[in-house]
Amino acid sequence: MPMNRRELLAASAAVGVAAAVPSGARQSVPKAKLLLSSQEGIIPARDLAERLAKMEKWGFDGIEVGGGGFPGRVEELQKALANSKLKISAICAGTPGGPLINEDPETRKKAVAAIKELLTCAGELKSTGVIIVPAFNGQTTLNHVEARKALMDLLPEIGEHGAKVGGRILMEPLNRGEAWFLRLLADAAAMCREVNSPGVAMMGDFYHMNIEEPSDMGAFISGGKWLHHVHLASRKRVLPGQDERDFTNGFKGLKLIGYQDYCSLECGCDGDREVEIPKAVKFLRGQWAKA
Repeated sequence: MPMNRRELLAASAAVGVAAAVPSGARQSVPKAKLLLSSQEGIIPARDLAERLAKMEKWGFDGIEVGGGGFPGRVEELQKALANSKLKISAICAGTPGGPLINEDPETRKKAVAAIKELLTCAGELKSTGVIIVPAFNGQTTLNHVEARKALMDLLPEIGEHGAKVGGRILMEPLNRGEAWFLRLLADAAAMCREVNSPGVAMMGDFYHMNIEEPSDMGAFISGGKWLHHVHLASRKRVLPGQDERDFTNGFKGLKLIGYQDYCSLECGCDGDREVEIPKAVKFLRGQWAKA
């Protein structure tokens, strides 16, 4: 069968990035592991205790919580997790307090303060980090050059606080329909490298990557040591395994960089969640084994 353009680009990029990783570097990375997580709202339950029990039963390793209700939720989560094998994978915040990229200094100041508060909570919960989007579409009138400068001026301060409290931000590239500024994992990694702080990192999302990246493997390799979280969703943004989206190419990339953090569901579901979510867990572990 003839390949379409996306498949051809993906195949070419995969060969290129695999060849670009020196054999010595491949041998020096730790063995990657698949730690599965889910955003809390995806799991059907009456309360947090029931949700954690179901996730444990279905084979999850972590839970990703929303950014609302903090710092008040820290104690509740600590108590609930004391009797669970699950850990907090990440706090999904988006633009807490407003966008970091904005023409108004007060808006930026509020955003930094809100992120710092969440970073402190993330440290207390021993979470991988706090997921942030620098700005969604329509949240700023700054052009690309001005937007990057605004963000880079703020990241050192955020990173310093994160390092102090044991937390890190996870910048999330989105597709162009949601955020024009940050769309590629390589761009996010370049900013992390420039800031060079343990409090500033990035993540990838299979749904957005399917739109923006020519290769899942190449995208994750470009993230490298700055990649500390992954979102899982199919092409139609439903559960993995519910459409034709393949995850093996991306999982190969995670294995090449020795990925140690969580892969977390952020998606909808076709059908009964009680039935479909355990099937998705099995599907993902099968894809990991195949990669």
